[in-house]
Amino acid sequence: MELIRYSYNLKSHHRGCVATIGNYDGVHLGHQAVLRQLKRQAEMMDLPALVITFEPHPQEFFKSGGAPARITSFREKLEILKQQDIDRVLCLRFQQTVADLSAEQFIRQILVNDLGIKRLIIGDDFKFGKGRRGDFRMLQEYGKELDFDVILTETHMLDGDRVSSSIIRERLNSSRFEEAQLLLGRYFSISGRVVHGAKRGRELGFPTANIDLNKRFVPLRGVFAVSVKGADESTHLGVANLGTRPVFDEKKLLLEAHLFDFDKMIYGKHISVEFFKRLRDEQKFSSIDELVGQIATDIKAARDFFAGINPQSNDQL
Repeated sequence: MELIRYSYNLKSHHRGCVATIGNYDGVHLGHQAVLRQLKRQAEMMDLPALVITFEPHPQEFFKSGGAPARITSFREKLEILKQQDIDRVLCLRFQQTVADLSAEQFIRQILVNDLGIKRLIIGDDFKFGKGRRGDFRMLQEYGKELDFDVILTETHMLDGDRVSSSIIRERLNSSRFEEAQLLLGRYFSISGRVVHGAKRGRELGFPTANIDLNKRFVPLRGVFAVSVKGADESTHLGVANLGTRPVFDEKKLLLEAHLFDFDKMIYGKHISVEFFKRLRDEQKFSSIDELVGQIATDIKAARDFFAGINPQSNDQL
C-alpha cells in the first residue's frame, strides 16, 4: 500500500482512481463495508483503490482539547487499511487552508484536478467542505459535469444498531470490550514502541513494558487483562495499567503492560496490547506494600479470567 503524505506529493501517475473519503477512526465494520465496495468498484474499473483521510482528525483541529479520544492512531489505521488491500492512502494535512475549502473547491481541486477520480464511494451520512455543505446530492451534480460517478453505501447495522466510531468509544469507555469487538471486527488494541521508564515495576518485582502513547488521548483508564503481540513470535498474556500512576504523583498518561512468565528485554520494539477485561479503576495506595499486594491480586484475577475463557492457544485470543 502506498501512503501519499499531503496533496503536494501527488504526482501525475496518481491521477485516475476509485476513491472514498473519511476519517476512518477505528476502521470498524461499517468502514470495512465501504472499503469492500471500494475494492469491488476499483477492480471492475481496473483502477487503484484510494482512501482519502485526514491528519489530524478534523475534530482535533476544531475542538483542540475537547476532541473525542481516538480508537486508532494514524499508524494503526494505516495498518488496518493495508490489511483491507487498499492500494493507496492520501493523507491530507487538516489545517486552516483545508478547513476553509468550500465543498465545490474540494471537489474541483482535490477530487478532480489532483486525483482525477472516476468513481467515489461514500457513506450515507457523509458531509464535507466548509460548513459541511457538501453531500451526496452535490457530488452527483458535479459528477455529471466533471465526469465521475458517485455510489452511496448505506449505514452498516449490527443486531439492529448502527455501527459508528462514537458508539464504539462509548462501549470502550464503559469497558464493554466484547461489544466493542463485535463492532470493530477485532479486539480493541493500542500499539506503540516500548520505551525506557523509571524501572519502578522491575524494582517492585513486576517488570513492565512501557508503551509510548505519543500524546495520544485514548478512550479508557484503569487496570486490564490483556494480551500482547510483537514482543517476540508469540502472543503473551498479562495485565496492563493505563493511567497516570497516582501512587507516584505523576501526570503523564502511560500504558504499562506486565507480561506473564516473560523476562526478555524488548526496548525499541513496536508491540500491540489487546484489551479483554477491565479489572479495576486506577487508584492511589497508602504505601508501596499495599500497591505490590494489589498488583499480585490483579495478576491472579487476570490469570483466572484467561483460564476461564480456556483459549486453546494464545494466538487464538
